[in-house]
Amino acid sequence: MSKRALITGITGMVGSHLADFLLENTDWEVYGVCRWRSPLDNVEHLLERVNKKDRVFFEYADLNDEMSLINVVHKAKPDYVFHLAAQSYPLTSFTAPIDTLNTNILGTCRLLEAIRLEMEADASYQPIVHVCASSEVFGKIPAEKKPKDGIHEECPFHPASPYAISKVGTDLLGRYYAEAYGMTVMTTRMFTHTGPRRGDVFHESTFAKQIAMIEAGLIEPKVMVGNLKSLRTYADVRDAVRAYYMLVTVNPVAGEYYNIGGSYTCEVGDTLRTLISYSTKKDEIEIVTDPERLRPIDADLQVPDCRKFKEHTGWEPEISFETTMHDLLDYWRGRVKDGKVFLTR
Repeated sequence: MSKRALITGITGMVGSHLADFLLENTDWEVYGVCRWRSPLDNVEHLLERVNKKDRVFFEYADLNDEMSLINVVHKAKPDYVFHLAAQSYPLTSFTAPIDTLNTNILGTCRLLEAIRLEMEADASYQPIVHVCASSEVFGKIPAEKKPKDGIHEECPFHPASPYAISKVGTDLLGRYYAEAYGMTVMTTRMFTHTGPRRGDVFHESTFAKQIAMIEAGLIEPKVMVGNLKSLRTYADVRDAVRAYYMLVTVNPVAGEYYNIGGSYTCEVGDTLRTLISYSTKKDEIEIVTDPERLRPIDADLQVPDCRKFKEHTGWEPEISFETTMHDLLDYWRGRVKDGKVFLTR
């Protein structure tokens, strides 16, 4: 009998790429948790398989509805759970802190409780669970306190947004359920990861979207930006989902927690300039700071030390920063060419 994976947030960038990876590289059945109103753009290519019940199944549930989670865990009874769903936009968390905390902390608790109750009802049921926290838990680390080899797992948390605070709770809940109930739960703090299907509220993706719209003549040749001095280490989303697969299949250790990230580090401004350099309108584009895109506090030194995860699993990032940025820009060019209408954000 094929193993089963449950992906919360399958309609997001990471969830959809993870579904692609599992369908291509395993014989597992993939159960995707989505809300009834979730946009299906990222999984359009899977809908025919969903309709045919060809190894992909969509199950409607919501992190804010405990019974829906109990029902979906009982129905799918997954061998592997990838908990990716969240209110994932840091800037939004400043204006919607309660929704962010409720969805990300209590929603994670509801999911883990649903799994625990299923295990309690069936002692033979022993799933492996991945809880996705975030590098944002480390927050705003002063330059003089940043370890020379990057942020390691034992660096103190100093969250710089309600989103980051919610991910601290998510992180700690994962470890708590492992320690208190003997569940095989592992937590990751993935640093910046991007690529095709990245939401346009994130800096590199809004840059790419605006450039694609400029090339199509839809907006003036101006790219609106926030803080360009923030330092980021980038990974490709396709490398990220491969890491998540290895997390649950390569000697999983209950209660462990890992930093995962790419190998290319630069300032956000350098990322913008790279994307502009790929544009057919590169000589016409002006960079304009938009105060509304600035966070009250920014986690601005996001450079990871990933040795713990690499030594445990053998994972290494394979896709170059340049390839990721090219693919991201081409993704938005395709969306614009298809005649999609976008918010200018």
